[in-house]
Amino acid sequence: MTTKLAKPFLKWAGGKTQLLNTIHDNLPKGFLNQKFSYIEPFVGSGAVLFSVLNNFPKIERAIINDINPDLTNVYRVIASYPSELISILKIFQAEYHELSTNDLKKKEYYIEKRTLFNIRSEDNIIQAALFIFLNRSCFNGLYRVNRNNQFNVPIGSYKKPMICDENNILNVSKALQRVEIFTGDYQTILQYVERPAFFYFDPPYKPLSNTSSFNSYAKEEFGDYEQIRLRDFCRKLDSLDHYWMLSNSDVRNNEVNDNFFDDIYCEFNISRVSARRTINANPAKRGRLTELLITNYNNEQALSIA
Repeated sequence: MTTKLAKPFLKWAGGKTQLLNTIHDNLPKGFLNQKFSYIEPFVGSGAVLFSVLNNFPKIERAIINDINPDLTNVYRVIASYPSELISILKIFQAEYHELSTNDLKKKEYYIEKRTLFNIRSEDNIIQAALFIFLNRSCFNGLYRVNRNNQFNVPIGSYKKPMICDENNILNVSKALQRVEIFTGDYQTILQYVERPAFFYFDPPYKPLSNTSSFNSYAKEEFGDYEQIRLRDFCRKLDSLDHYWMLSNSDVRNNEVNDNFFDDIYCEFNISRVSARRTINANPAKRGRLTELLITNYNNEQALSIA
């Protein structure tokens, strides 16, 4: 890849940058040789989206979706108003960096911007800039809201975080000209999809423990009922001859006899892949673990799809 290619513009808990090689190895290779549609119903930071756009030249159509309207607003603003967004981010970055030696003033500035974001009274471009500022300056790039849809992540410890990556925002804007952006429940996307289509699902992960839940990306919780509802949607896609891949946590990391995903996806192909845990207040608890890649095709089919 070159520096001209788009890459994620957000930090994101559970972002897939570290697993891109593994995901690429498990994609349906036949899509390299034909026109196809790429659908990502839980777009997050878009790591897989940008990788696919950069590496699969025969994508005929790309569709992304997220239930979080604050997130999809950022994508739309970058697609349509990159220069205006960059101008605001440069101001935020200069102001924040000036406070780098004064922790109290930095915290006050951060809380001021977080409060303004949560009021949601600014225009779409400023809201997008506030979203990016908070993402780049909060604790571990975590996005979390409470039941009132209030972003409540505390300030991070970065001295001078990059708030405005101008070149990448322009690259992302160019890449997004090929992408349709939707906001809402992932199941509504199906009405816009034509065959042949490949879906990549990266839903809020099932927590590995009661204290490790980072799945509050929207005010609605994504519990076991929603995990099973997503499985049912994957079954529907399978019956319609679409191809899909899904990522999720491997709950066996904490409880070897927990067969939740093995049971609900028993008719599909489940692989356990090595990943790195990066979100934990205790650095000692960050480390290697396995995650799940689930597909409705096997490796031989991935090589022969045409």
